[in-house]
Amino acid sequence: MFINFFSLSIFAYLLGSVSFGHIFSKIKKIDITKIGSKSPTATNVARALGWRWGALTAVLDFLKGVVPVVMALNYLEKEWQIIIVAIMPIVGHIFPVFFKFKGGRGGATFLGMCLGLVGFKIFIPAFLVWLLILAFTKITSVTNLIFPWLFSMFLYLYSKFPSYYFTIGIVGALLVSFALRNNIKRLIKGKELKTPFKF
Repeated sequence: MFINFFSLSIFAYLLGSVSFGHIFSKIKKIDITKIGSKSPTATNVARALGWRWGALTAVLDFLKGVVPVVMALNYLEKEWQIIIVAIMPIVGHIFPVFFKFKGGRGGATFLGMCLGLVGFKIFIPAFLVWLLILAFTKITSVTNLIFPWLFSMFLYLYSKFPSYYFTIGIVGALLVSFALRNNIKRLIKGKELKTPFKF
């Protein structure tokens, strides 16, 4: 069991460390660190390469959060082990070992983690809430700052879920909030870029 936990933890972190924003920008011969927010987020990829590349980045970053959680829930029994494996993709996404520990903000990966935890029936309305926040704010960073905390509160209040789900949500929310620290500074100064909705 410990071997499974160790291997799953490493796998989850390395999977999270695959920065598709960096990869796609290199394929297109563009330095993503010099465009927009200067980060390999799906939103910034959309600014640099167009919405199709941005959407593909978002989907792949999302899947990075789904797979390890599903595996942890199926193969691990101890709650603390599941917690660690569940958050490792977010850690890897924010601090990717393959890209000098300079990654994205973890929003899409957090969403993927949410799906892995609660399943489609509950995730779909939760994702609609995410979309509503985005439609209202028109800024992805604000949406990704607000949603993880709201979802964590939901995990705490919804009695059908194990209590440790709340721990996963809170740790994930803290990580995403930390990754968004520069965005928060730009928001305070009124300089944060809006999400490009041009198709």
